[in-house]
Amino acid sequence: MSKRRYDLPPLGFVQGFEAAARTLSFTKAAEELFLTQSAVSRQIKTLEEHLGVQLFERRHRALALTDDGKAFQRIAADVLDRLQSSINQMRARGAENQLSVTTVTGFASLWLIPRLKRFTRLYPHIDVHIVANDKLLDLERGMIDLAIRYTKTERVAPGAERLFDEDILPVCHPSLVASNVTPLRRPRDLAHHTLLHLDYHGARKTWFDWGTWQTVLGIEDLKPAGHLYFSRYDQLIQAAMAGQGVALGVSPLINEAIRSGSLVAPFDKQVAGPHGYYLVRSSAGQAKPQVADFVAWLHEEVREGAVAEPLMDTVDL
Repeated sequence: MSKRRYDLPPLGFVQGFEAAARTLSFTKAAEELFLTQSAVSRQIKTLEEHLGVQLFERRHRALALTDDGKAFQRIAADVLDRLQSSINQMRARGAENQLSVTTVTGFASLWLIPRLKRFTRLYPHIDVHIVANDKLLDLERGMIDLAIRYTKTERVAPGAERLFDEDILPVCHPSLVASNVTPLRRPRDLAHHTLLHLDYHGARKTWFDWGTWQTVLGIEDLKPAGHLYFSRYDQLIQAAMAGQGVALGVSPLINEAIRSGSLVAPFDKQVAGPHGYYLVRSSAGQAKPQVADFVAWLHEEVREGAVAEPLMDTVDL
């Protein structure tokens, strides 16, 4: 019987090792690879048995690479990068009319998807794939051409291209402003209304915290009629459009809703937010003409869709 030319461990085990070695965490590697922590741990143990060496030192609540582990990490990362690059090139040649875009769910639901029909009308031959995910995806590994990232200016990735900044202002359904019983015409009228909150770690004492906004509006002591909490921004805005309370809206994400009358801004104050939306192209996306067409279309949509600046006092948080 002829001997196998290669005596290699499964590729998935090498990927698991590379992720664990890069993050020094079985848990983080598992999250990245959509596996359980125990599955990654078993993969590493099997890989060590196959190689006949120990790759990690298992310390108390910490991992460290052994010398063999460091050497194998360099080899694994180089091989996986080369393999991914070759696959990207082959897929790009076979998908000349495809375009993949990733962005956060709020931007996808409220701004991008409602406008997407206009792009497909202009470029019917381009197949667009939208990946809406609030996790930061690796463009090269995920075979993604373009990311629309929501981030602070000081954290913008090198080479990123600004799409637009954000302004934040209270918004609600027109019926709340026009109510005969509890009209919403001045900040203190919020005492008769429900406040809609984005419920995520770190929201307190930021522009997305109603406590901060009550300070901006000069009503720190006010107690609203109620509170509703949402894990996603598009859900919060849908609740506001349904008349369920007052939300903190991000312009220009809500500009179409204001233009159509689905939402109104009851007060004369807005905040210049610390974040913005930026375009980041993958190495494969840099060379694709359909990516250039999509980026040009995005900028045109921003220019054409800009609502005239409201006469409001703008403050910085």
